[in-house]
Amino acid sequence: MKLLLVGSEVMPFAATGGLGDVLGSLPAALKTTSPDDDIRLVMPLYSTVSKEYREKMTFIKSFEVELGWRRIYCGVYSLEKDGVTYYFLDNEYYFKRDALYGSFDDGERYAFFCAASLRMMYEVDFYPDILHAHDWQSALAVVYLNLKYRGIKEYQNIKTVFTIHNIQYQGQYDMSLLTDIFGINSCDTGYLEYEGCINLMKGAIHFADYVTTVSPTYANEIMTPAYAHGLDHMLRCYQGKVRGILNGIDYDYYNPKEDKDIVSNYTWRSYGKKAANKTALQEYCNLPVREDVPVYAIISRLASHKGLDLIKHIMEDFIAKNDVQLVILGKGEYDYECYFNYLASKYKDKVSALLVYDRSLSKRIYAAADVFLMPSKSEPCGLSQMIASRYGAVPVTRETGGLYDSIKGYYIDEKGKVCGNGFTFANYDAYELSDRMYAALELYRDKEAWQNLACKVMREDFSWERSAKTYLEMYSTLV
Repeated sequence: MKLLLVGSEVMPFAATGGLGDVLGSLPAALKTTSPDDDIRLVMPLYSTVSKEYREKMTFIKSFEVELGWRRIYCGVYSLEKDGVTYYFLDNEYYFKRDALYGSFDDGERYAFFCAASLRMMYEVDFYPDILHAHDWQSALAVVYLNLKYRGIKEYQNIKTVFTIHNIQYQGQYDMSLLTDIFGINSCDTGYLEYEGCINLMKGAIHFADYVTTVSPTYANEIMTPAYAHGLDHMLRCYQGKVRGILNGIDYDYYNPKEDKDIVSNYTWRSYGKKAANKTALQEYCNLPVREDVPVYAIISRLASHKGLDLIKHIMEDFIAKNDVQLVILGKGEYDYECYFNYLASKYKDKVSALLVYDRSLSKRIYAAADVFLMPSKSEPCGLSQMIASRYGAVPVTRETGGLYDSIKGYYIDEKGKVCGNGFTFANYDAYELSDRMYAALELYRDKEAWQNLACKVMREDFSWERSAKTYLEMYSTLV
């Protein structure tokens, strides 16, 4: 099978979040699971791609891309890594920016990327059996294939998969941009028009052979108005081709046994060595060095849908009344940054607020933390709860999206067996969150019971192997 993944960000080349993590791991996992398949990926060549990787790239050729009335330069570079061929599409006007997203012309930039990805197939003589596009930035690859290329023999049998990583961002634009910016004829308006505007995600949902989301529960949730950000009617119309496949995490990058970013390496069999990481973090954060005090951690973009309004409602009371420590890592909305700075200044011996984005530091916190808080209002998949589990930080999560699919509530069955892998609550309610935080605190005081749970959490399988097999089974039904 020949597969081409199309994505706007990929670790370790250029990434801002979960999409980059997924596309940084999934291609290699597919190749490992099915070595005979030809797995390739195409992404923009951003100016932020490091010199280390640029020096390893091979220039293939340049060509022109037609987009509306424009004919635009595109260069193609390639690099092989972990048995996967990565293509990088070069155009400095569109991709020599300080940030991947947030420019006024993002719609045009990613329309070019999608159009160039399809033209590239001809230029490098690679026609995949499956084109797998990810999120709104790649949605037009599915649309252009069906509107512009189906009449060409080599493109006729290409099947398509479109994955929704976060339905909140749909690629919505004014209808006046349809022809000039996106190069789509007015007679094809109906394929992209949704509630009076262009909706690129809607177009991909319409044309794709399969639409996937990043967890089974999220696939069901986005059929409802509460989660779909207006696209629920469209998704219900096509629910027969919607599937949910839970993401995994990179077990090589997130590996407490060999991680060079943490102070002390350990496994579930040597759980006691985790304590040295806790001591190191307490020293780094100027918190009292105490092994007997549980460290609660939040590693998150500071945004309301991450459940931080629940945190804000109950956290000061929890901190004031209990012998605990809290470490926060992340940046985001001003109100939340101010709140966590306030906690850190008022409770200097209990709270540390690290308002930065730092991947290396995040792993040091995962390795040090006892409890990991993730009470999201919505969470398509979530990777943080999986990473925390890998490092033995017991998650406290709300039962939504991928959190529900990956974390189950702790209890001891009638035979004394430890069941579940975290503390969960159902309703979006601050007092339910508080109850689970207290439950974790109570169990922590029983050192043997806590270690049994933490070691079980570390043994959970959140690798890509299972997910890769599911993707390959889905691809095979199309091919």
